[in-house]
Amino acid sequence: MEYSTFGRHVAVDTWGADFELLNNAEFLEAQMVEAAEACGATVLSVQSKQFEPQGATVLVLLSESHLSIHTYPERGFAAIDCYTCGETVDPQVAIDYLVSVLKPEKTYAKKLVRGLGELQVETPAMKQAELV
Repeated sequence: MEYSTFGRHVAVDTWGADFELLNNAEFLEAQMVEAAEACGATVLSVQSKQFEPQGATVLVLLSESHLSIHTYPERGFAAIDCYTCGETVDPQVAIDYLVSVLKPEKTYAKKLVRGLGELQVETPAMKQAELV
């Protein structure tokens, strides 16, 4: 069986999110698993670190690649990215889900189309996700 090398990598910087949400690795873990499932990805494992005095990093290893967040609650900042291989899982859905949960004041996003030769850089349309 031959696999496609096509993939999409969405990265977003969010500003103005709530300190308490950004400073809770356990909450972020749960939301990131929900986001991964919402986009149809297969979660393999989850790892997180709660930093002192504040901040969190969460990495969700996906069969299709990964979803991650790094937070700086004292700045209201989170760096989120999702990379998925293949056509069937859309990383933008996971990103939209997390942005809907965090409700930042500002977002700055780029999408890389990978695995087809030269990287293509696009500006994705950010949408509010339906939260379940």
